[in-house]
Amino acid sequence: MRPISVAVSGRGLVDPGAGVIAVDDEGFSRGRAAFETLRLYDGRPFRLDEHLERLGESVERLGYAPPDAAALKVLAGLVLDDSGLSDGVLRLYHTPGPDGASPVSVALVTPLPGTLEELRARGQRLVTLAFPRRTAPWLLPGTKSVSYATHVAAEAEARRRGADDAVLVDDDGVVLEGTVTNIWWREGTTLLTPSLELGILAGETRAALLELAPSAGYSTEEGVYPVTRLAGADEIFTSSSVREVVPVVVLDDAPIDRGPAADELQASLRRLAAAT
Repeated sequence: MRPISVAVSGRGLVDPGAGVIAVDDEGFSRGRAAFETLRLYDGRPFRLDEHLERLGESVERLGYAPPDAAALKVLAGLVLDDSGLSDGVLRLYHTPGPDGASPVSVALVTPLPGTLEELRARGQRLVTLAFPRRTAPWLLPGTKSVSYATHVAAEAEARRRGADDAVLVDDDGVVLEGTVTNIWWREGTTLLTPSLELGILAGETRAALLELAPSAGYSTEEGVYPVTRLAGADEIFTSSSVREVVPVVVLDDAPIDRGPAADELQASLRRLAAAT
């Protein structure tokens, strides 16, 4: 979805159709750049400080000068004011810049995808796809980089198979994450989600749900789980900043019963966002 407002470090607000990244910036030429995606609630980005911290950690792993959090907040404020959106998506990028130049930060705002509530209402269909576990440091575990081609390909393969998205599973059959989501399931009153030690992304909505679950009556558990454990769950759902909490109704062509946890945590997440 095209941005309706864009701001760039050193330049401020720019025309959304203008060029902002040089062709020799490694963020463009080699995918060596980091980004964050935040949902807006009543015009406010959810967990902005936490996202900025994670952006800095991603850049540190990628090996170039980290962003100035205060300066990024200024850029974010410019596009939020300029867009005037109450509900939308804020994206923050930090690239290394051309050789010998300074890194470049970009903030932009887009509308929310129009199909999110429809997807939540009907539930999503998932398929499992093999994917390597990113635990070695050189594989950039937990890094949210713009090198997203394999995840885009995984989503395309899931759609080719008649599903909405994929769950990535390593060669040992261990559940990792979705293409742009964290995966959860319920066993009785316990909510399970893969451990960050597997190299998956530490989703900020994931972190919020871990905090919210006890007040909704659920205990939580993080670990290393086989896909057979996921397939036998009482309920499955995913979490992400933009999509929030979405129930899963099919996994690898097998129907999955909808349960109460996804709806309860979605309501809790909205209450938290409204109070933040």
